[in-house]
Amino acid sequence: MINNYDREQKEIEAIQLIDKAEDLADSGNGEEAIKFYEQAAQIYLDLGSYLELDDLYIRIAEIISRFKHNIHAVNRLKLILRKTEELKLNEISAKLLIQLGNISYKMNDWETAGESWERASEHLQEEDSEEFKNVSSLFLLKAGQVFEKSHSKKKYGKRLILKAVMKMNEFDELYELEEKRAHNLLVMEEFGAAANKFYDIATYFRKSLKNLGEIIDEEKSKDSMLNAKARFIHFVAEYQTVAALCLTVSKDRAYNEKIKELGVDSIKLFKESINLLKTYLISKKTDFDKEDIMRITFDTMLLSFLQKLINFQEINSIEFLLKDCEKNKLLVKALKQTPYLKITKKIDKIGLQETLVDLLKVNLGHFEEIKNTLISNFLET
Repeated sequence: MINNYDREQKEIEAIQLIDKAEDLADSGNGEEAIKFYEQAAQIYLDLGSYLELDDLYIRIAEIISRFKHNIHAVNRLKLILRKTEELKLNEISAKLLIQLGNISYKMNDWETAGESWERASEHLQEEDSEEFKNVSSLFLLKAGQVFEKSHSKKKYGKRLILKAVMKMNEFDELYELEEKRAHNLLVMEEFGAAANKFYDIATYFRKSLKNLGEIIDEEKSKDSMLNAKARFIHFVAEYQTVAALCLTVSKDRAYNEKIKELGVDSIKLFKESINLLKTYLISKKTDFDKEDIMRITFDTMLLSFLQKLINFQEINSIEFLLKDCEKNKLLVKALKQTPYLKITKKIDKIGLQETLVDLLKVNLGHFEEIKNTLISNFLET
């Protein structure tokens, strides 16, 4: 156990080491300066003086970031991070990870930059402080955007951007909970209440859509903005469609006007989402993300489905999808090979009721259970 005298002596020693480190840093000898800083940091670690460590490690990170050899700087930062993460010094670790992300970004190492900013976000979130909530979401967004530059992490990056936007709008956890509640109401055949829940979820996504411009800089991140906008429009339309379906299977004619209202608005939104994604896919020319191809054809299928449901044949969904895509034969081929487009053709040709069994066979991801419950009720009508 360290007594007060020994503690004072150790603190004096740490201050002297920091003074030496500062002199060396001022004279341009960063490598030697870091050695003295790290010795001082070890003293503070031994003493359990974690408050002093914050400024000290950030100072080390600043000097490291000046290194001419970025790979050397990255390795030094990773060594320090091992210590701070072992000690669960979340705020310090987050600051170091932000520096690591900045250096990696300058090196065009998108994956290390994204991983660093994502981990920084997680550390700040673990602090469970209102002060860090927005900063945590911001670095999650930055991580998603930089992952979009990486070929292998592109899809993951898109998901992180959505997660970040939902966090900023404070409904990332509420959304999943509300969807479970809505499905439980659906199973209990409380169709009106289930429809209200699904509509509430659509409203959360609509709010996020309105706030996108404040979160993502469209000039700097055009693709991120286009993708996020298309995805949130898709979510609003999707949940409104499910709400309309809940009201339809209730067989209560009092809901007819509301079903039509939801259907018409969702048709407009699906068209907007398809156009946005189509613009993005056409610009890619090749190497299309399978998730984007599936989503745009899924929206096309729901567009046909809704038009039949509310007897509102505004457009031919497939012609609308393929318009302006003709010159890109690879894109047209990819679109036509999806199961959703095959079902869309069948809906247009033989009608909605006759296509329900085909819909049961197609996996709709997180909507799978909800879809099966709804279609089971449709088949009974």
